[in-house]
Amino acid sequence: MNSNKKAAKIVGILFIMAAVTAVIAVILYRPILNTPDYLIQGSAHANNVVWGVVMELILVVSAVGTATTMFPFLKKYNETIALWHVAFRFLEAVIITVGIISVLSLLTLSREYVAAGATNIDSFKASGILLKAVHGWTFLLGPNFMLGINTLMYSYIFFKSKLVPRFIPILGIAGAVLVFIAALLEMFGVIQQVSVWGGILALPVAANEMILAVWLIAKGFNESALASMSEKKNTTNVITTLNKVES
Repeated sequence: MNSNKKAAKIVGILFIMAAVTAVIAVILYRPILNTPDYLIQGSAHANNVVWGVVMELILVVSAVGTATTMFPFLKKYNETIALWHVAFRFLEAVIITVGIISVLSLLTLSREYVAAGATNIDSFKASGILLKAVHGWTFLLGPNFMLGINTLMYSYIFFKSKLVPRFIPILGIAGAVLVFIAALLEMFGVIQQVSVWGGILALPVAANEMILAVWLIAKGFNESALASMSEKKNTTNVITTLNKVES
C-alpha cells in the first residue's frame, strides 16, 4: 500500500469516526440537554454525560485529522483554499470544544444543585439556561455553519481536480449549501435546530461524508489526477524559477 492510499484510508476512517461519535454524543447528552428536570437527571446520569464528552473529544480530533491529512492533496490543486480549509476546520473544532466545556459546566451545576438540596432554585435554573444556550449556539455554529464552509471548500477542489468521482463532490457542494442555509434559518428562528426540516437539510452533507469515506477507504484518491497535479506544479515552479533568474 503506497502512502497516498494509506492517507486516503486514514481520511475515510476519520470521517466515519467523526460521524459515529457525534451521533453517540447526542444520545448520551439527552439526560442533561433534553429533559425538563435536567438539573437532576444530569447528576443521575453523570457517567453517560462524561462518555458523551469523550465521544465529542474524539470527534474534535477526527475533524482536525481529516483536514490535516487531506491538506497535502488539496494543496496540489489550490494551496490557498487548502490552507483555508485547515484553518476553518480548526475553528470548527474550537467551537465544538467550547460546547463540550459548557456541557461539563452544566454537569457540575447539576451536581451542585443535587448537593444543595434544591435550595436557591432560580439561580441554578438561570445558570442552567445560559449553559444550555451556549451549547446550543456552538452546536449550530460548529457542526452546521462551519461544516458547510469546510465541506464546500474541499468539495470544490475534489470536483475541479477529479481526485474522487465527480458525483461525490457534487453531492458535497449541494449538501454544504443546504446545511449552511439550515444554519442561517436556525439562527433567525425560522426552523428549530432539532427538527424535521433541520434533519432533511443536513442529510445530504452527512451522506456525502459517508460516501466519500467509503470511497477513500476502498479506492483512495485518483492516482492519475495526483500525478497530473504534481506535474503541473513542478512545471509552474520551474517557470517561476526561470523568470526569477532572468529578472
